[in-house]
Amino acid sequence: MASVPAGHIYVRHCAAPIDEDAVVRLPDPRPNGAPSTSQRWWPPAMLDPAWVDAHEAEFDVYHLHFGFDAQSPAALTALIAALRRHGKPLVYTAHDLRNPHQADPGPHLAALDVLVPAADRLITLTPGAAAEITSRWNRRATVLPHPHVVERPLITRPRPARKGFRVGVHAKSLRANMAISPVVGVLAETVSGLVGAELAVNIHREVADPAAHAYDPGLMARLHELADRGALTLRVHDYLDDDRLWAYLSGLDLSVLPYSFGTHSGWLEACHDLGTAVAAPDCGYYAQQRPCLTYGNSQACGLDTASLSEAVREAYRTRPVWRASAEDRAAERSRVSAVHRDIYHELLG
Repeated sequence: MASVPAGHIYVRHCAAPIDEDAVVRLPDPRPNGAPSTSQRWWPPAMLDPAWVDAHEAEFDVYHLHFGFDAQSPAALTALIAALRRHGKPLVYTAHDLRNPHQADPGPHLAALDVLVPAADRLITLTPGAAAEITSRWNRRATVLPHPHVVERPLITRPRPARKGFRVGVHAKSLRANMAISPVVGVLAETVSGLVGAELAVNIHREVADPAAHAYDPGLMARLHELADRGALTLRVHDYLDDDRLWAYLSGLDLSVLPYSFGTHSGWLEACHDLGTAVAAPDCGYYAQQRPCLTYGNSQACGLDTASLSEAVREAYRTRPVWRASAEDRAAERSRVSAVHRDIYHELLG
């Protein structure tokens, strides 16, 4: 398998936990300029038609997931031509029907207009996404759930005992689909009226760095203002490794996804593994992935402040416990890996 990429957590967990499915995924070639010790897979070297020409004897099926954000329709057409030239089937998993990193939907839609019609088989994560694919391109996609993100020992670990009720928003480095200021404003006001509740906002250090691309002094001033008033606790930090990220999520009672567009969420899956409730926007298909609270937020309609406030109050009142079991996640992963194996075998005849 030439899996683009192979090292992403989603792709790794689409494989059986032991070698029971006989699917071998080539390791990600190191991108130009990456050190030999790097585990970085982007930009994927496998997207280059020259890579396909040079390595066509090493793989049977080409499976594309992520990493083609910077590829033009012409570049993707050239890639598909190289695969056809060597008789290699193309499988495409449509994770994003709307790219969360791009404010303008046009470039991603143009890429999908090349990939979706050309793919020999299509996979996506939710029925809603599959229906949209059928509506837009008249293609059928196999629906497979997102496999677990957190590893089994943490899925089975009891949640830490704590008092109070903590709502969290992680702004990361301000992806294009994040509506941080309006969402945090509503949360601060709502949480202030709930006894024992607190709001925690995390953001990456580069948002406060004048030399960084993500620098946003206006947002930082707003967050510091709210923190100084005691309306929230602000933590500015570098990227969290997995251990620190899972500890952060386990310390929340409710994680609010501050998105105004998008399709699916690995963050939501991690919360499901750890037993942290999620409030997700009604754009995209987040609510079809796992049980969660929903509020109104979209690029077209903006933020529905009343529904966000009500989602927080509902979580506060009911303290929902939606958590994956290790057994269910293991069985789900086995099913997902088996369907992938069957698709590959069918394509190879």
